[in-house]
Amino acid sequence: MLTLSAMGNQFYEPGKRRAERVSDLFAAIAPRYDLINDLQSFGLHRWWKRRLLKLAQVKPGETALDLCCGTGDVTFALTAAGARATGMDFSAPMLAVAEGRKAKVGEPAGPVFLHGDALHMPFPDTHFDILTISYGLRNLASVDDGLQEMWRVLKPGGRLLVLDFGKPDNAAWRASYFAYLRFAVPVFGRLFCKNPEAYAYILESLQHYPAQRGVDEKLRALGAANARIVNFLGGVMSINVAEKR
Repeated sequence: MLTLSAMGNQFYEPGKRRAERVSDLFAAIAPRYDLINDLQSFGLHRWWKRRLLKLAQVKPGETALDLCCGTGDVTFALTAAGARATGMDFSAPMLAVAEGRKAKVGEPAGPVFLHGDALHMPFPDTHFDILTISYGLRNLASVDDGLQEMWRVLKPGGRLLVLDFGKPDNAAWRASYFAYLRFAVPVFGRLFCKNPEAYAYILESLQHYPAQRGVDEKLRALGAANARIVNFLGGVMSINVAEKR
């Protein structure tokens, strides 16, 4: 069984400098981020995001925030489903890719992209009907503070959906999965962005992350209604779903 370990990844640093290190990480991988996502997930990340959208139950005209939006996959999908979507990320290089994608589409009514901090969002209380965060909660300096801030900006009756790497309950499957993240995934970083540590970071950050069961407990502690976990591939990936009472 794999245990927590200090792997010494240059992009993982707990505490006050966490955001700075993660910002360095996404600046390094932004140009090839979408390509490497396709390769390391064998294209499955697109299916997981489609499931996220289905679970969000978007209604035309609803306000949606895609937090830690990266290059905008989910933000564009929320817009296509009829939501008035905003994508926010603290990585300027990732947002630049998202804005470039928006320009190629040439749709003036497309999503709005903002540069901002997920722990200190520039939105009033009870502002959004839907809040999604994909592969971002794990990267925040504080998971608890991040969830509380998301809860603050979500309307009563609003839906929160968290898509991220999970920790399978089955010990043998978890060990195999962690071995893939430890040995295979960094190869994609070496080949496509000349930086294996950028993708070795995934395992390092996952080992310090409460994953689907821990996030579910935290959402229930916030008073979430209908909190549930949707697992993929035995818990390799997961979506936490919750509604604000």
